[in-house]
Amino acid sequence: MKTLFYMLVSGCFLMAACNSKAAKEGNQQTQDTTAVSAANGQHPVMTFDKPTHNFGDITQGEKVEYSFKFTNTGNKDLLIMDATSTCGCTVPEWPKEPIKPGQSGYMKVIFDSHGKEGYTEKAITIRANTENEIVEGPKIQCNILKP
Repeated sequence: MKTLFYMLVSGCFLMAACNSKAAKEGNQQTQDTTAVSAANGQHPVMTFDKPTHNFGDITQGEKVEYSFKFTNTGNKDLLIMDATSTCGCTVPEWPKEPIKPGQSGYMKVIFDSHGKEGYTEKAITIRANTENEIVEGPKIQCNILKP
């Protein structure tokens, strides 16, 4: 009975080791393909003119907005699939059509300070067809004062 148990445990360890090796090899192939694609300039690049905008002091309950200008500095059309923030108080709006290499677009960010107080910083996370699918986008900052 003990022998059967040890054989079963050994078999599990052997299977786990084989699966781990196959996963590493598959991951290495993905990294190699990404590196070749990047080296060949096969991805768009999203470059913001101004990565952070500070609204300064605003009054609690006020809605403010700012449009961040960005340029596709890559060699392929840029397509933004999604843009989000960490909370519902910050809403990004982005162009739905592809941005050609060398062209610019705007990402509008609307911030609702209702129920907030003090210093606030919100970042936008963008999902696009760039080399890394997730792009750390622009940030907004402000100091929210009670009325």
